[in-house]
Amino acid sequence: MSFAANTPVDMHARAKALIARKRRLAFALPLVALAYFVYIFFAFDLAGLAGRMRWDNAVTLVSDTYSYKTHVERNNRTGEIEVAVEGERKGTYDVTNYPTWVRLGEDVTAITLDDGGTIEIAGDVVRYDVPGFGVIEATQSRAEGVTINLDPAALPDWISYSNTRLMVTTDAARLSLTKARTEVFVYEFGWELFWFTLESPYYAHSISDILFGARIDPSRSNLTGAWQDFWNNAIWRHGDTAWALFETVLMAFLGTFGAAIIALPLAFLAARNFAPLVAIRMAARRLFDFLRGVDGLIWTILLSRAFGPGPLTGALAILFTDTGSFGKLFSEALENVDEKQIEGVASTGAKPLQRYRFGVIPQIVPVLLSQVLYFLESNTRSATIIGAITGGGIGLLLTQAMITQKDWEEVSYYIVLVVLLVMAMDSFSSWLRRKLIKGD
Repeated sequence: MSFAANTPVDMHARAKALIARKRRLAFALPLVALAYFVYIFFAFDLAGLAGRMRWDNAVTLVSDTYSYKTHVERNNRTGEIEVAVEGERKGTYDVTNYPTWVRLGEDVTAITLDDGGTIEIAGDVVRYDVPGFGVIEATQSRAEGVTINLDPAALPDWISYSNTRLMVTTDAARLSLTKARTEVFVYEFGWELFWFTLESPYYAHSISDILFGARIDPSRSNLTGAWQDFWNNAIWRHGDTAWALFETVLMAFLGTFGAAIIALPLAFLAARNFAPLVAIRMAARRLFDFLRGVDGLIWTILLSRAFGPGPLTGALAILFTDTGSFGKLFSEALENVDEKQIEGVASTGAKPLQRYRFGVIPQIVPVLLSQVLYFLESNTRSATIIGAITGGGIGLLLTQAMITQKDWEEVSYYIVLVVLLVMAMDSFSSWLRRKLIKGD
């Protein structure tokens, strides 16, 4: 009989071979990564993307999230002047309360800008005195279209001109002139009309006036009237937004806990130590693979065709996807339970259902609760996107604000609410997890 022994020479050779292999791998990995990034650079046309980027649009988009525009518009067909916040009908000023920087004369509407510039609209003629540049004068007529007093071949980048349209964009304002209308957009910081619309008697009143001042609306107390006008704000729709947030949480809650209730009994059929028949185990596992293999957004589209739009469709989409995920997680937890605890319960004469209740469930409860609460938090975010497809929740309002070309301060308002909602759900799930699992 012979015995193989590792001599010091063999061990040294193996160590050298292992070191050489690691060096080759360390040399090859950066080359592979470099080749991959080079492929990405050309495959996704990053150079062309950089050339197509519109930084001016990006700046406008960002500024729209924290500011609002006041529109001063002249209908060039009727000659009527309208001043409104974001062009909203509910945010339209009347002639008695125009902003201080708008002066309406008999023949001329004058606008004084923060940078010292002025814009005058006199019939079909508009003059924009830009500090440091000079006066831009434009005229529109049905016969000649839009004409300006500058050389069209020598205009700066912030002036866009054609025979049908003039656009002047500065830091203080934006001027647009067409045959149909003359528009001036003035940016101001904040979310205007967030609390009250111009129709509310509480507009322009301070908090101290509402809390401690005389009654503003004779028919209502200040607190009641202010709350009603805020909650029913026709522009920001706070009441509808609160209901949409509730629908989003409801979709996540019903989908998550419904999936957990369905997945738990099915997980016993997929666990090796509880379902001895291979056919049953394979059927249960393939069912879980199918349910979680189809993405939640795909389920949303399919179910919306079957059941129509609404929060229930979103909840079902979450339920289908999470049933597959929970089934896999719960079955793996069941396969790792301690058999001795089950045997201890069985020794007392307990029936199979009692063995599961007192010998199995207590062991997997920490895993079950931890996963369910984590998925609830995650599904709160997912319900926003699903709601945009199914027509429910805060996702619907977010999509409407984008599609209808409304300015992005309303979009940012919804995004802030979604972030706060996710943070609240995270804090709640963490607190509940500590209470139920650790007993803190």
